[in-house]
Amino acid sequence: MGSTAMEDALHAVKSAEPAVSSSDSSDGLSVPNGIDHTEIVVVRHGQTEWNVKKIIRGHLDVELNEVGRLQAHAVADRLSKDGEISAIYSSDLKRATETAEFIAIACGGVEVIKDPALRDRNAGILQGLKRSDAANVYPQAYKAYRSRARDQEVPGGGESKDQLYQRCTTCLRNIGLKHKGERVLVVTHGSVLTCLYQQARPNEGRSGPKVENASVSVFHYFGGDDWVIKSWVDISHLNHTEEKLC
Repeated sequence: MGSTAMEDALHAVKSAEPAVSSSDSSDGLSVPNGIDHTEIVVVRHGQTEWNVKKIIRGHLDVELNEVGRLQAHAVADRLSKDGEISAIYSSDLKRATETAEFIAIACGGVEVIKDPALRDRNAGILQGLKRSDAANVYPQAYKAYRSRARDQEVPGGGESKDQLYQRCTTCLRNIGLKHKGERVLVVTHGSVLTCLYQQARPNEGRSGPKVENASVSVFHYFGGDDWVIKSWVDISHLNHTEEKLC
């Protein structure tokens, strides 16, 4: 790996924010004994070049870069030691499926089930543009995309935050109901994780700490809208990648 790529990788590992565990909150996150639930382990895909260049990705298909593949190896190794996984679901976009396939191999060849409902938010005509350019090229669409209003649709084919929320949380609820009493893995995107955080903590009024690439979050799902966050965006496994970058 060249020095620039190595420096970028080390920066990605060292600058990631620490995870927020269930013990950090005050909303009673302990799971009562004897209650059946699904444990859903949610992983954000590894890094892409478009992450580095701050390009709006949305539904465009982007592969992992070298750093992203190292991150995928690291998260796969960690999850292979955490306990049996009954099923692996993934967004059908390459950056997610590549990450999922690394994990599947490490976990004994579990089949990866691709689901477009787990895709990133569709940004319409903004996709493929640097964030710094999007505001100048399509100011109205970019303003709508960045709006805090959940029902604000994005001109040019983009999704509102509410459309994304309904799409991905419905998918995740269905996965939870199908695998009651099991431990399953979902590989997806930062925007989907943000929606799941909001589903679990609807009264908090924020989306939680930044969702890092190749981070691991763990949820317990009991049915209905009953979600519990057990850990949030844990990146402790990425510290071990430093040795592989030298």
